[in-house]
Amino acid sequence: MKVLFIAGFGPIVREPRSSRRLYRDVLGISFHDTEGYLHTERVEGAKGFGLWPLAHAARSCFGTATWPKELPVPQAWLEFDVDDVPKATQELKRRGYRLLVEARTEPWGQVVTRFLSPEGLLVGVTLTPWMRTKKRR
Repeated sequence: MKVLFIAGFGPIVREPRSSRRLYRDVLGISFHDTEGYLHTERVEGAKGFGLWPLAHAARSCFGTATWPKELPVPQAWLEFDVDDVPKATQELKRRGYRLLVEARTEPWGQVVTRFLSPEGLLVGVTLTPWMRTKKRR
């Protein structure tokens, strides 16, 4: 598996108002709002930064707005764009990681495999097409 870049990082938020107040109003980060998911590609250090509501993360992984009680609730998400998502998916499986999503194409066009890291982060190995062709601003 070869990591090409950090596609995105951010907290998984349980109280969107409080998080919005901190990151937007206090820290001054400008976000696009996509149905409650606040995101931007204008913060240096990662190609994307977003406040991902827990209900949205649960829906992406499990098809329901509720995170399963038997799994630790992640505090943040981290996505690595890799050279080959199916190959990375197989390597993660071979090494014993429990995958929550396997090489699925999201409605926005990103291909993603998700799992929980030992630290409790919701990690994705991804192919994010628009980040591979777009120049940094």
